[in-house]
Amino acid sequence: MAQVTQQQMLDAGVHFGHLKRKWHPKMAPYIFMEKNDIHLIDLNQTQAKLEEASNAIRSIVRSGRKVLFVATKKQAKEIIESEAQRLNMPYVTERWLGGMLTNFATVRKSIKKMSNIDKMAQNGTMATLSKKERLMISREKEKLQRVLGGIEDLNRLPAALFIVDIKNEHIAVKEAQKLNIPTFAMVDTNSDPTQVDFPIPSNDDATKSIALITRAIMEAVEKGMQERKYDKDSADESSEEGVAAEAAESVAAEGGAEEAAVAAAPAAELAEDAGEIADSASDVTESNEEA
Repeated sequence: MAQVTQQQMLDAGVHFGHLKRKWHPKMAPYIFMEKNDIHLIDLNQTQAKLEEASNAIRSIVRSGRKVLFVATKKQAKEIIESEAQRLNMPYVTERWLGGMLTNFATVRKSIKKMSNIDKMAQNGTMATLSKKERLMISREKEKLQRVLGGIEDLNRLPAALFIVDIKNEHIAVKEAQKLNIPTFAMVDTNSDPTQVDFPIPSNDDATKSIALITRAIMEAVEKGMQERKYDKDSADESSEEGVAAEAAESVAAEGGAEEAAVAAAPAAELAEDAGEIADSASDVTESNEEA
């Protein structure tokens, strides 16, 4: 996994914060200096926090769990959607529905409703409805697809959230805190970094900055998926080797039993011969006595 350099961050404008009057005091450790009444973010801190977040998110993905990507602001929508779709990860880019995590069972019902509409269109049920009913159902489907399309394949709560701009997505942050779901986020100078578990101090308003940080996180996700696949293949190979070893042992045991039977056969034959000789001798003794 290639590390993002400070020069790349400078070129993308990751270091630009908000106006001094809009700052959050808890961001003080991550602020390098003030210039033209604008706070500049310390890129050494950004680099360290990005690496820490990447390692943590890679471990989560390696365990086979999902990470939900959240960004509803205009600058981040397309970036998050394209990157999440590329790696088959759930995402929310239109609107965060209140209770999307805390009331996940109800959200799943809406997703199921959306899939039922798809089935109706495939099996021809839609064709039997009136034009007005078809129009109403198609409008409902479009609305559900727009809001819930990114989490259509999410069958259980995500293992973590990656958020762009925690001030804008404060409801998602609160729900994740309530359910003890780890949160990774791009945090600007106007936000409280203590609200998330893995804050990445960076400019969350510039498209280039969002793209750079998001792609670094996505590289970690991709690396975690590759490691999981490797672990799974190794486990399959080990199980196959174990089965082969057991088969070899059973064959060897059967072979040993056959060898023992073969070795015991001459001894049994000798015992039979000795018995016949003993019978003959006793017959001879009896005839001598009668004589």
